Amino acid sequence: MKKLLLVCCLFFGLTTVLFAQPSDPQKRAKGLQKELKLSDDQTSKIAAIYQDSAQKFDQIKKKDNGDTNKMLVDVAPLRKATIAKIKALLTNSQGEKYNELINENKGSGLQGGWSGGWS
Repeated sequence: MKKLLLVCCLFFGLTTVLFAQPSDPQKRAKGLQKELKLSDDQTSKIAAIYQDSAQKFDQIKKKDNGDTNKMLVDVAPLRKATIAKIKALLTNSQGEKYNELINENKGSGLQGGWSGGWS
């Protein structure tokens, strides 16, 4: 029963993200800049990471032809890589706050909102 509920939540979250209006990488980076008090240099580098991640996500989406089960599997490494790239640019205190933002968004389908994804 728990597995079924988890699969339903993951499916709903991914579906919501997939059909949501894609976010502009610059706007996403600016939002993160406000939350984490990033420098302009950090913000521009994170915008580039978000842009690259969005392009890779589009490729996955096309390759998997909307098959959400395949996409869940294929997007996971991209999400992890995006998070790792962003964390590498952050100070320790910014990294802690970033982790909090990621954890706050777990289960809401917005995990990519701060981490690359698609969010």
